[in-house]
Amino acid sequence: MVMIHPFKGIRPAAAFSEKIPTLPYDVLNSAEARELGADNPYSYLHIDKAEIDLPETLSPYDEQVYAKAASNLQAFLQKEWLVQDEQPLLYLYELTMNGRAQTGLVTCTSITDYTEGKIKKHEFTRPEKEVDRIRHIEACDANTSPIFLTYRQNKQIQTVTDDWKTTHAPVYDFTSFHDVTHRVWLVDQPEVIEQLVTRFAQDVPALYIADGHHRTESAVKVGQKKKEAHPEATDTAEFNYFLSVIFPKEELEILDYNRVLNVPIEADFLDRLAEAFTVTKTDNGKPTQAKAFGMYLKGQWFTLTAKEGILSDDPVAGLDVSLLQNHVFAEIFDIQDVRTDKRIDFVGGIRGMEELEQLVDSGQWSVAFAVYPTTMDDLLNVADAGKIMPPKSTWFEPKLLSGLFVHDLETN
Repeated sequence: MVMIHPFKGIRPAAAFSEKIPTLPYDVLNSAEARELGADNPYSYLHIDKAEIDLPETLSPYDEQVYAKAASNLQAFLQKEWLVQDEQPLLYLYELTMNGRAQTGLVTCTSITDYTEGKIKKHEFTRPEKEVDRIRHIEACDANTSPIFLTYRQNKQIQTVTDDWKTTHAPVYDFTSFHDVTHRVWLVDQPEVIEQLVTRFAQDVPALYIADGHHRTESAVKVGQKKKEAHPEATDTAEFNYFLSVIFPKEELEILDYNRVLNVPIEADFLDRLAEAFTVTKTDNGKPTQAKAFGMYLKGQWFTLTAKEGILSDDPVAGLDVSLLQNHVFAEIFDIQDVRTDKRIDFVGGIRGMEELEQLVDSGQWSVAFAVYPTTMDDLLNVADAGKIMPPKSTWFEPKLLSGLFVHDLETN
């Protein structure tokens, strides 16, 4: 079973609740962050992507960037734009997009649970991306953005959180990027906090990383390093835990994560596809069922339906993204490592089919593939099997905003 850990959250003062929160650091490049933060001195991007306050010629990984992030965090605290709760609390964070709501428990989760495999992953991480967040966490002495976790719904936990929402007013209630409504409640009654801690400890065997593998690895490595530096500290020391938001998997939705290729298209391309797929022309490339793919080529949409011979019961090999990778990208174009091959890129489903058409019609990319979304059950089954999904298998919306919660590691 898993541990959850109440914490003294650092969060926006009420007057700044709509001005500080922003999109996560890893969905914006530096130029986009500069534009968003330019006219908003309260934006959390001044902390999460502090290169926006330094010369554009400076690398976003320069030591000055991390020092600036730390000084900006302290400035936000000194100006009381961000304030810290006096007692360890839990929080509820509800996001509503297109009429669909999901509510997560904001807490800290245990580094030990992660190292013992009770917090399960489904992706590999890249060391250079880990190093960036390690340096950021160390400079700020804080988990500056949360990990997006999920679990199989527990009725007793659900009853407690639902009752709290209906009997208490939210401390934040605002609409932000992509018309998503964000509401936050403080869970500040000790008996309710203890009830939730106990339920997770007794009834929840595992948590799963939905989004934030690099942040998790970075937070864990920082915590382990701090534990070595503070051997006298108890198991309740804040650096033994990392900031998380935990959602029931039944409330989550994975959007499609599509692909574009910049490759030469040979005359026999459709014939080669027909060895593994039934290929038909269509007016709409958005797949309506699993094992069927949309393909946009030379102004025409096609549907590719996987033939029986390439299907698999394996939790990874049977994924739609695996079928496309193994039987199109690798077999036809020799794209073996999609993390490093420059001939492939990925397009979040929130951008729509029109984005794929535009990328191909512009000549920048030669062919696009629309993929039916991976399911939450797919994700949990892969993680339970101790396996790894292909890169860019999942795209979650809505995104958790950064700047609503910060977890102080309390070692400075």
